[in-house]
Amino acid sequence: MNQQKANNSETGRRAFIKQSTLASLGFMAFAQRALYAKDTTLFTENASDYLKLVRDNQGYLDLPEGFSYKIISKAGQKMNDGFLVPGRPDAMGAFYGDTDNHVILVRNHENNPEPLEDSPFGKENELLRQIDPASLYDAGQMQKPSLGGTTTLVFNESTQEVERQHLSLAGTNRNCAGGITPWGSWLTCEEDVTTAEGSVEKDHGFVFEVPAIEQGLANPVPITGMGRFNHEAVAVDPNSGIVYETEDRHDGLIYRYIPNVKEKLLEGGRLQVLALKNRQSLDTRNWEGPLFPLNEPIEVEWLDIDDVVSPKDDLRFRGFEMGAARFARGEGMWYGENEIYFVCTNGGANKHGQIFRYRISPDEGNESTGTVPATLELFAESMDKNVLHMCDNLTIAPWGDLILCEDNGELNHLRGIKPDGTTYTFATNTSSTSEMAGAVFSPSGKTLFVNLQENGDTIAITGPWEDLS
Repeated sequence: MNQQKANNSETGRRAFIKQSTLASLGFMAFAQRALYAKDTTLFTENASDYLKLVRDNQGYLDLPEGFSYKIISKAGQKMNDGFLVPGRPDAMGAFYGDTDNHVILVRNHENNPEPLEDSPFGKENELLRQIDPASLYDAGQMQKPSLGGTTTLVFNESTQEVERQHLSLAGTNRNCAGGITPWGSWLTCEEDVTTAEGSVEKDHGFVFEVPAIEQGLANPVPITGMGRFNHEAVAVDPNSGIVYETEDRHDGLIYRYIPNVKEKLLEGGRLQVLALKNRQSLDTRNWEGPLFPLNEPIEVEWLDIDDVVSPKDDLRFRGFEMGAARFARGEGMWYGENEIYFVCTNGGANKHGQIFRYRISPDEGNESTGTVPATLELFAESMDKNVLHMCDNLTIAPWGDLILCEDNGELNHLRGIKPDGTTYTFATNTSSTSEMAGAVFSPSGKTLFVNLQENGDTIAITGPWEDLS
């Protein structure tokens, strides 16, 4: 391991441990909140009562008093490698940089081969010949390349300026979400299951690993053992090395990947699907009865699934038939200390969204030898879209609150949930109906980064965070 990679791995672990510990603090009192409707715990209070927002004179982003935003990157800007910032920025991971002031921000782009207006290679792909075809996962015969992937920004937190940005993964499709690893890399996920045909050179639907380094393209090798499906987000348990995965389908599953070698995901492993013990093929969506209960931990079991790169996109069907639980568009996912939190965007009776908590077993991956089972709990369903409305990405604030990005096609916000269960609105996108995506704090906790996807903007938010703690 070279020195830069070794340093990045160590600092990545420090950031990961800090963020995951705060995640647990933020949820300690979550299940104890007193919001009731028909004897169930639901979000029904007015989210704006806790924190008042100040109208932005620019008509772009409303924030609480004392907070400010800065657009630090826009689609179409020329990057340091000569390519253009791609459109449709989505989930992001933030890491320590090579100096104290540097933050490395790895950013997904949820693009298909078309439209070309979102291409890093120009509106006619005129810059395509400047990249080595071997650096592209799917070059599309160098005629119609896949235009998703990731870019990496080096942000100076002292000056609040981007010092450089470049392509860091190229030739993939619809890189939607992903997750940080304890060893200092970003796992980026394709929300796409296109198969090789015609100009499409490769099957899609995979996870790729992007090292958090200040320059250079990642080797575009899919981690096929993690399965081929409509990937959304991942979360890594640093103790076992197991990776958990969400699937963005209305009838999706929750998966886990047990690598043969911890931290070396490309060396193969075992893929499993989540099931509820003694409740085979349970529907957690609560679209119709019988309802999945709130605040009731249910014992989990994991089922092996084979043919994980099936071209049929049938893992969710086969898994459900085997007994796996079904979820409504699993999206954002985050690791907390011995816990995993994830969002189901349109779950719940009103389809406004659900939040789940998975409590990791101390014998995770070796349950047959243990005595303490893992459990799954439905924490909340939103009954009021003015409180939570189809949340997508999520992260944990340095003071322990959960921060969620909405994606509803109407009026989108950053929502917060305090440790005592209070919900609030932290930001409102007043510039467009675009989702807010990729919210993540810098390792120092001084800056919150977020994307306005359809605007093509990445912004940095700063202010008196201590007032929210």
